[in-house]
Amino acid sequence: MLDYDLLELPNGIRVLHKQVPHTKIAHCGFLLDIGSRDERPEQQGLAHFWEHMAFKGTERRKSFHILNRLETVGGELNAYTTKEKICFYASLLSTHFERAFELLTDLTFHSVFPEKEIEKERGVILEEMSMYLDAPDDAIIDDFDEVIFGQHALGHNILGTRQSVSGFQQADFRQFLTENVRTDRLVFSSVSNLPFKEVKRLAEKYLAPLPARLGDRPRTAFAGYQRRELLERKPITQAHCLIGGPAYAIDDARRIPFFLLNNVLGGPGMNSRLNLGVREKFGLVYAIDSTYSPYTDTGMFGIYFGTEKKQVNRTIGLVQKELKKLREKPLGGLQLHTAKEQLMGQLAMAEESNGGLMQLLAKSTLDLNRVEPITEIFDRVRTITATELLDMANDVLREDNLSVLQYVPE
Repeated sequence: MLDYDLLELPNGIRVLHKQVPHTKIAHCGFLLDIGSRDERPEQQGLAHFWEHMAFKGTERRKSFHILNRLETVGGELNAYTTKEKICFYASLLSTHFERAFELLTDLTFHSVFPEKEIEKERGVILEEMSMYLDAPDDAIIDDFDEVIFGQHALGHNILGTRQSVSGFQQADFRQFLTENVRTDRLVFSSVSNLPFKEVKRLAEKYLAPLPARLGDRPRTAFAGYQRRELLERKPITQAHCLIGGPAYAIDDARRIPFFLLNNVLGGPGMNSRLNLGVREKFGLVYAIDSTYSPYTDTGMFGIYFGTEKKQVNRTIGLVQKELKKLREKPLGGLQLHTAKEQLMGQLAMAEESNGGLMQLLAKSTLDLNRVEPITEIFDRVRTITATELLDMANDVLREDNLSVLQYVPE
């Protein structure tokens, strides 16, 4: 069982800590239940822009002092934005843990969004957009979100649009935080060799004084999916393709079994069916994989590959062949046992990363209101049957559920 400590402050902020005696490094951060799906149409890109602006000045620090605060002791400070989360996190020697705790609190709750810095960072984000547009294997993933989710906020690019990003002002950031930040929908998570009493002391020092910001912040559920097939001509040399559709939400009982099914089809192992059936057997692609991303109320499944333009249809045919096998033929006893052992091994190795463990604690707490012990996940994996996988394949992987997006050379 995953052994960790939990403190809930009067303002609703939850603090999670896992003590790992043998490490000298502390990993810690804030995970907020806010993402690009929480933006209104005119706010597209604002969550990601806020993530950038948090480093550009607080009530007590300028950008230079923020960037140097951990770097001078060999630490690392970073952040990211997803469809449903924003994370500010740090890694450094545990002897400097309080330095990271205080700094992360400062930039998460006390950013001031200087107008001059907004103008400079606007240019940085516009360059980031250009960088992604020049990388078709990245751009097609963002465009595929819109293919699946349409005009729903889940279909919007996390970076926003050039028009929206070009118009944001200081008041927009303040309004977005007021509308979305809820102290009971964010957590501080840490993994280090420090005892919990030290983490608790710092939480009471830096987090307890923060005012409570509670209340519902409903999300518009996704509905109305329609299968689509799109082909776009691009100034590229290789064709890129994504095939996929909606899948199961985070709290769906089929989430873990579908992770197993996805792992069999196109997970990170070189022995996945797509890798063996397309790359190893025919040499048509350099990389081919499938992914499953569960969200609060829905999920998304997708298969990506890049190949020569003349080989696109052949490759799609081979992909459909593998999907048909999963829909029509249940895994044999040995195949199912091997697939379970492979997934459990991958999960165990992922938990060996203390930085990843820190984020797992936080994400599981926000998504499920509890931390799933790896032993509990293993118990669920062991109970998965071939019939379950067959049913899910006929639900999610059926042809009339899968949209297709192609980028082909002009």
